[in-house]
Amino acid sequence: MERNFFAKFHGLGNDYICLDEDWIDFVLDENAVKTICDVHYGVGSDGILLKTHSSKADFGLRIFNPDGSEAEKSGNGLRIFAKFLYDYEYTLKRKFSIETKGGIVQASVDELVDGRAKLITVDIGKAIFSAPDIPVLCGDKECLGKKIRVKDREFEINCVSLGNPHCVIIVDQLDENIVKEYGSLIENLDIFPNRINVQFAKVISPDLVEIRIWERGAGYTLASGSSSCAVASVMVKKGLTDRNLTVKMPGGSLKIQIDENWNIKMTGEVQEICSGKLSRELTGQFT
Repeated sequence: MERNFFAKFHGLGNDYICLDEDWIDFVLDENAVKTICDVHYGVGSDGILLKTHSSKADFGLRIFNPDGSEAEKSGNGLRIFAKFLYDYEYTLKRKFSIETKGGIVQASVDELVDGRAKLITVDIGKAIFSAPDIPVLCGDKECLGKKIRVKDREFEINCVSLGNPHCVIIVDQLDENIVKEYGSLIENLDIFPNRINVQFAKVISPDLVEIRIWERGAGYTLASGSSSCAVASVMVKKGLTDRNLTVKMPGGSLKIQIDENWNIKMTGEVQEICSGKLSRELTGQFT
């Protein structure tokens, strides 16, 4: 593999750049992440997935948001990373484990096209509703159906962690403008010490939910795997859907399965966009 090699993928329009820490010659700090993710000054993406070593799993993964902050977990990111590992022959196995800041995840390459991964399932972990563990400072053991006021509007929030924090707001009608206007304000409320991902969700049927997403550190996002899992877990917790359901987003849909112990599996497609080498003129700014 060439020095400073990168590959860019998307999962339902949520795009990430994959790098290998053994093959880059610069420090991937906040400035480097911001520049590489910038659509004008870098490659442009919703984040960076950095392959690292792990003593606990087959592979290690660090996930960076485009603002330079580091995420604990990403559903789309994990499926993309699994494709990167398989397609670039880091592994010949169709099932393997990945260590993230949010815990160890099991990945499965379910379908191949021309020898390359297409459909991937990630066992993303367990839904956690304990407020201190999310964390959310709401004064209750669980933050479900809690009303908050943001500027001139009242929202009813439902919070859950999948290794990263989520705030689900169930609505009768989805409005992208409201997501964009209030998403950042909700993300940065004092009750969320680590900030939070925000989802607005509408139940279509017992096995179908439609959502819009404000992603912590990234903003309005076409799709998010962990957001889909968070919404699905809240819907099941409140008895609004079945345990097997589809979550529809502007970028596409994901299949979510939740068992009796709140373990979550997510299945969806991923696609490579391009690959190449970060130029010395770019990386020379970071060394």
